[in-house]
Amino acid sequence: MREIVLDTETTGLDFRQGHRIIEIGCLELHDHVPTGETYHVYINPERDVPQGAVDIHGLTQERLSTEPIFSAVADAFLDFIGSDPLVIHNAGFDVPFLNSELERINRAPITFDRVVDTLLIARQRHPGGSNRLDDLCSRYRIDNSQRTLHGALLDSELLAEVYLELIGGRQTSLTLDSTQQAGPAELVNERAPRPSRVSRLSEDERARHSAFVESLGPDALWRRYTSSN
Repeated sequence: MREIVLDTETTGLDFRQGHRIIEIGCLELHDHVPTGETYHVYINPERDVPQGAVDIHGLTQERLSTEPIFSAVADAFLDFIGSDPLVIHNAGFDVPFLNSELERINRAPITFDRVVDTLLIARQRHPGGSNRLDDLCSRYRIDNSQRTLHGALLDSELLAEVYLELIGGRQTSLTLDSTQQAGPAELVNERAPRPSRVSRLSEDERARHSAFVESLGPDALWRRYTSSN
């Protein structure tokens, strides 16, 4: 199974206020293993980059002024992600930004039924804890010492490792006999047991979440995780 781990950097927090994407980083997984294939691009946002954003990612308007605009890279980006599942941390931020850019050039939006949101998975696995990418790296002892500033490709590489931990992939690989061959379905079924926990959701929240999942359709990737809980 091919999956794409994806991250973006932007000029600000709200696309509805005219903020734009300035960097996209993608990493290809095959059966949850990085293939070495990546897609990475800086983008001229055609607007200023506020200092608050520069403090996070280090990308200034001057630095980005010679980079291509989104319409010039859209085809290469869409070709790379294809129709495969997208693994994103806090997809509620990245996907609307991507769709805002796609709408500007009259291209079809990215639908949430193809998205695996690792933030939602992390909140299920670690309720009550902080589930920022840095915190998850610390929890799983993933070296993020190079992450002095946010960067879309580096963050995708870190997220790929976090994703593997969240779905139990690394623990699973340690339990397999070296002479056995296991396919992806077996790895999912053999994932490490999750610790028991008390749900903090009210009945109304449960009902609204169930209705949301139903609205995604029968092929939504989110069903893979809700059905295992």
